[in-house]
Amino acid sequence: MTVVFSVLLVLAALLVSPPTPAQAQASAGPPLAGNPFLASVPTGTASPASRRVTIGEAIGQALEHNLGLLIADHASSRAQAARWTALSALLPNVSGRVAESRQVNNLAAFGFPLPAGTPSIVGPFNVFDARVSVQQAVFDLRALNGVRAERHNVVAADYAYKSARDVVVLAAGNAYLQALAAAARLESAQAQLRTADALLSQAANLKAGGLVAGIDVLRAELQVSTQRQRTSAAQNAAERARLQLARLIGLPPGQPIDLVDELPDLPLPVLSVEAAIAQALATRPDYLAAQERLRAAEAERAAAASDALPTVRVNADYGTIGPSPSSAARTYALSGAVSVPIFDGGRRRGRLLDADSVVRTRRAEADSLRGEIDYDVRTAFLDLATTESQLAVAGTARELADRQLTQARDRLAAGVANTIEVVQAQEAVALASEQYITALYGFNIAKAVLARGLGVAEEAARQFIGGIR
Repeated sequence: MTVVFSVLLVLAALLVSPPTPAQAQASAGPPLAGNPFLASVPTGTASPASRRVTIGEAIGQALEHNLGLLIADHASSRAQAARWTALSALLPNVSGRVAESRQVNNLAAFGFPLPAGTPSIVGPFNVFDARVSVQQAVFDLRALNGVRAERHNVVAADYAYKSARDVVVLAAGNAYLQALAAAARLESAQAQLRTADALLSQAANLKAGGLVAGIDVLRAELQVSTQRQRTSAAQNAAERARLQLARLIGLPPGQPIDLVDELPDLPLPVLSVEAAIAQALATRPDYLAAQERLRAAEAERAAAASDALPTVRVNADYGTIGPSPSSAARTYALSGAVSVPIFDGGRRRGRLLDADSVVRTRRAEADSLRGEIDYDVRTAFLDLATTESQLAVAGTARELADRQLTQARDRLAAGVANTIEVVQAQEAVALASEQYITALYGFNIAKAVLARGLGVAEEAARQFIGGIR
């Protein structure tokens, strides 16, 4: 199986450099604990038949069931709820009330002057009151700035959700490619095991003909044992990688899957480094979210400063009141109030100090992220050039190792070499195969880092892969 990894979508948010061979072997391990983007909410029931999954289907499935994206969606909903709560302070508040009571009152308790001999107890009597009340803020800068802050928080949450979608696309693509890499390593190990078995048969035949010594057969048997262990480890890694992929994209637990290794080849970007950085600063959703959070903090600071200003409110009610519904008369009340803060015990100063601290924090976060974007893009270009060169070298080394093994076996058959030379050639083939797989994976990791840096992961996936719902 020839594994084609040339796609833009792998986990750049979680991986920032090509893996070493040891890391590549361990890449099919269990998801990192506590990372919601490596988990999902599985749905449906597993079927005994193996399910064929393309990389586009895997990404589409992850966009529906990935836990990190669901959490980001819920955060966006909470931001909308907070905005409506803040907006309610500026919108009219209308309430209705219907009440009917039977009362006995003591007029003396309310300070009514009563003539001598007049009883102070009146009643019982009925009171019916049906009324609609309206409260409206006319001038309240604190509430207005609060609404502005929540509006920025909503935009920030939307950008954060888009950034989460990019991370999910990259996480699903990375897990898919890791599973393909594990399958490639398994196929390489199986091929090497078949070669070791053939070498053992060849050595046994040559020993029977008196052309090689018995130790050559022992070396061949040891090589078969070594390759069987490698094949077993590769089989385990491949199965774990498939399980991790299924877990990340939300497939039913226990669902067997088959992967498709025919992936589209994506051309290298033609942008210069400076142009890529400029594009990233204009399109990266996490950076745009950081800027919106800064604007929200500035609006909250303005709201805290507005505590020193007066507020103007209007209250009104209209309804009917009387002994009974049929005899109730229409009444209304209209009032306006101006509230002027005089002394609040330092509450406004405390709010200002806290708001200033939040503004400084949000500004520092945005500036830090700007520097991180510059670093991500520049290192991605460096890694792209390096890994492209490494891939070319690894491809040549793999071809040379295959030719070396063929010649070593021919020399053994001709009786001019022993099995030491053949075993060394086999090890060279195994190392060259691993280096090629790692270089190919690292090359696409570098492209993924650049894709993440530019903030176009999902758009690129839909354009070049397809099959994403």
